[in-house]
Amino acid sequence: MAVAREQLTDYIGQLLQIDRFKDYCPNGLQVEGRREITRLATAVTASLAAVEGAVAAGADALLVHHGYFWKNESAPVVGTKKARIGTLLAHDINLLAYHLPLDAHETLGNNAQLAQRLGLVADGRCGDQDLVWLGAPAAPLTLGEFAAHAAEALERQPLVIGDTGRTLRRVAWCTGGAQGYFHELATRDIDCFVTGEASEFVTHLARESGVAFVAAGHHATERYGVRALGAHLAERFALDLVHLDIDNPV
Repeated sequence: MAVAREQLTDYIGQLLQIDRFKDYCPNGLQVEGRREITRLATAVTASLAAVEGAVAAGADALLVHHGYFWKNESAPVVGTKKARIGTLLAHDINLLAYHLPLDAHETLGNNAQLAQRLGLVADGRCGDQDLVWLGAPAAPLTLGEFAAHAAEALERQPLVIGDTGRTLRRVAWCTGGAQGYFHELATRDIDCFVTGEASEFVTHLARESGVAFVAAGHHATERYGVRALGAHLAERFALDLVHLDIDNPV
């Protein structure tokens, strides 16, 4: 069964409420391909490997979290940008990308999906555009136990800064590269902040504030939102679906 490109993008835009967000890139259709979509490929990032995977899978559209045309990026379509966009155009494949709206969605989003895998129960939000989620572990556990569970659930050993014997009562989390929020979160009544990446300053801030910091991987923490969205779309529109899990250690 096929769905018109405009019908699909309109539905996703409403589902994710993309107009609510001030983002660093366009959300929605980024590269135009064929009008009818029957097979959808998903990936975290629209790398050349993902684009070539979509071609090999016979996909009509590639749905990603990290697309193109980021704020302040170089505009000329040369080098790697030419290779990626040129391959999409040559094979008439649509590129659909959803960044902050996919992070934030209450059930399909990256934060919601990460919480499911890490056993976190959300009860609030904070930070710019309410992108940081607040909550608690579903069952009492220490930082060390939580880190071990995260390593198993995400298939990646996290970087952990803090007292591994400390019991976690309150946890904040935001997938991807959200370490900049740690300045604000270190002043809150939480025991731990979980995100994807770490910067040099977080070590000192964690030690001095007493709030633990867990960097569980940018790619690892954002593998699940696009998969959940793809599965939802495949069910609703009876699409063929293939997920492209391109390894990334960061």
